[in-house]
Amino acid sequence: MTEATKPEPDARPRVRRQPQQARSRARAEAVLVAADRILSQEGYEALTMRRIAEEAGVPVGSIYQFHPDKSAVVDALGRRYLEGFETAIDGLVERAVAGELTDLVGTMVDVYTELFRSQPGGMALWAGRHLSPELARADEASNALIADGLRRIIEHLTGGTGGERAQRATRMVVWAANAVLHEVFKGGGEPDLETVDELKRMLHCYWEDLRGRLTGG
Repeated sequence: MTEATKPEPDARPRVRRQPQQARSRARAEAVLVAADRILSQEGYEALTMRRIAEEAGVPVGSIYQFHPDKSAVVDALGRRYLEGFETAIDGLVERAVAGELTDLVGTMVDVYTELFRSQPGGMALWAGRHLSPELARADEASNALIADGLRRIIEHLTGGTGGERAQRATRMVVWAANAVLHEVFKGGGEPDLETVDELKRMLHCYWEDLRGRLTGG
């Protein structure tokens, strides 16, 4: 991650301490899984420390060992969602370099659609924009990181440096894909996959146009 995309120092997660022992790690994991489930099924207002403890099957006091308050739990959960997106773009870059990314747009949309599907709590969180300033900055940094990874893929596939044009284009792709996928998943339940297919068609057209402009073809 470049200096420009790193979150500000005060965007670091507000965690009292990191769990060290296996039992503590399992308990901390149960807390985040419970928080995700509550967010996705009952909404943000239902997310209280007592409700999380009840859902996770742990003493409420044990949650305070790791998170000082509800917002810290939400921040930790939000950062987990973002890490999933960042890991995904790293994997796509590796596949591109290895020559395994034959359908850039289709693969990218499928990968991120599955991430949205697998994070229902995250969709509830982002749809309601219950984000702390720290998490909002981390979200912006994550989007910048994804755009930069996509730029590297495009430059590898076109055999050159796309410069400012590629940077602008990949930011637009991230903004567009985010907006459409958030719309697709915001209602819960099964997503409208036909809309996902329309997103692919739209981005395919944009990719073909961009590749022509970058290669002069």
